[in-house]
Amino acid sequence: MPRIAPVSDELAGPPDLVAAIRARRGGTLLTLDRMLLHSPAFAKGWNSHLGAVRNDLKLDARLRELAICVVAVLNGAEYEFAMHCPIYVKAGGAPSAAQALRSVDEALAHGTLFNDDERAILQFATEMTRKVRIDDGTFARVRAALGSDQAVVEMIGVIATYNMVSRFLVALGIEAEKPGT
Repeated sequence: MPRIAPVSDELAGPPDLVAAIRARRGGTLLTLDRMLLHSPAFAKGWNSHLGAVRNDLKLDARLRELAICVVAVLNGAEYEFAMHCPIYVKAGGAPSAAQALRSVDEALAHGTLFNDDERAILQFATEMTRKVRIDDGTFARVRAALGSDQAVVEMIGVIATYNMVSRFLVALGIEAEKPGT
């Protein structure tokens, strides 16, 4: 049960903001959105930022979602993992790899489920989430894997953003959405 009651449809507003969030979400408001609507200014910034992160980056979607799943598991954000694991698989991640992500340390040690680029992203997301600082060797591997400074900056931004998202979810006790909600 969330620590704060989500904003109801009757109290959700302002209408233009709710419409923008619904448009980004394909017509629905998630529990996360209803929590954010307690602060319309915060919800507006969040919607704009996350919309850009999810829709406007050049970063490979599979690697983006892999990093998001790692952050979710490390921070205990089941909601985030439940939302992004299917997107990772849809973007080309193997279902067996997706399940292996439930234990990031084991996934890092697994030699066959993840290729070199994916292992670099696993390590990168782990270091950023657990200790903030990235080892020089890890940074070099990610830079080689991603191939451009733009992609590296976008990956860092994705990992930082989803650390924020997971901390928000966990602090408020927001649980995974039920199918059909």
